[in-house]
Amino acid sequence: MKWFTAWRRRPWAGYAVVLAALAIIGVVYAGASPGADRAQASDTKVSAQDVAKGKALFDQTCSSCHGANAQGTRTAPSLIGVGAASVDFQVSTGRMPAMNPGAQIPRKKRILNDEQTRQLAAYIASLGGGPPVPAADQVDPAHGDSALGGKLFRANCAQCHNFAGSGGALTGGKYAPPLDKATPTQIYEAMITGPQAMPVFNDTTVTPEQKRAIIAYVTQTRSEVNPGGSGLGRIGPVAEGLAGWLVGIGLMVIAAMWLTARKPKKKHND
Repeated sequence: MKWFTAWRRRPWAGYAVVLAALAIIGVVYAGASPGADRAQASDTKVSAQDVAKGKALFDQTCSSCHGANAQGTRTAPSLIGVGAASVDFQVSTGRMPAMNPGAQIPRKKRILNDEQTRQLAAYIASLGGGPPVPAADQVDPAHGDSALGGKLFRANCAQCHNFAGSGGALTGGKYAPPLDKATPTQIYEAMITGPQAMPVFNDTTVTPEQKRAIIAYVTQTRSEVNPGGSGLGRIGPVAEGLAGWLVGIGLMVIAAMWLTARKPKKKHND
């Protein structure tokens, strides 16, 4: 044990012990992390052929903006580390590939089909980092609590998307899009990737169970009737009645002004 005592007395021994402890903690944390398990499980389903085809699609449709190696350019961000979920959201909603990038890229008819989207996502995921595409059971609204989802949506999402997901205007030419056409998978992907002006709601901020509850609420509101007649963004019957009253009174005022503006014809005495 004399050698160990002599080693402990060296000036760099303390630093070596600290570095070794940090390395052990890092290995244990990485092995116990559930996110690492999900990412590894997702990666095993990706074949080298999918990655190769995804690279060819990227070179053809994306590299002119995002760079030859997805490193980003002055006009488009880097895609290294964004993950497969971000690619699946942007491409499946038709936002990417974008012909005319601007402050807000609107949802439009998609260019790449499901298989091409999966291959492109596989290539971007192979570059490292980022969340995978969620599994079907993670986004199933049938397994979500819509009442809890309504509370969470009003607390975290209604400020931008309207309490019923009808969307709304933001600053700088941006807007929160309506959610009536978003699939459960796209809603989940938007929460974990934070596209454009939307913040990221990771599993610490909003748990997977809570995300599923929000999806259940959003999909449920689509089948609800609009009380009072016209939807008007689901503002409600009072606002709808007010709009009808203002339009009716306005038409009556215009009619009265038109009637009073007519001059009666003078009668000529024979």
